[in-house]
Amino acid sequence: MRSLPSLLLVLAFAAQGQSVEFLVQNSPLAGFRYAEAAEVMPLLQPGDALALAREADNPHDPNAVRVEWNGRKLGYVPRRENAALAWGLDRGTRLRARVSRIAEHPNPAKRIEFEVYIE
Repeated sequence: MRSLPSLLLVLAFAAQGQSVEFLVQNSPLAGFRYAEAAEVMPLLQPGDALALAREADNPHDPNAVRVEWNGRKLGYVPRRENAALAWGLDRGTRLRARVSRIAEHPNPAKRIEFEVYIE
């Protein structure tokens, strides 16, 4: 969690009309094996923009947040980390996401990481 002075600094820059990013979380991609992540992983680069989309009608998780790249479903925000993002998206919070790390790893949950931030 950011300290109060850091938050005040972010708010001060924002009040002056300067672009500020506030990191909300960094997460591994969940569901790598069940979406298109394996197919597009060779094309992904750290820093690539990702889209977050709510799936409120998801039968497995009412807080499901889908992660997409160029209109292709990569997977999901992990269930243990999606409640606050779902809450924010449901209320119109402008959340942004981007690839933060890509690695060849035998564990699919450690191949792609992404960060979510507020501008």
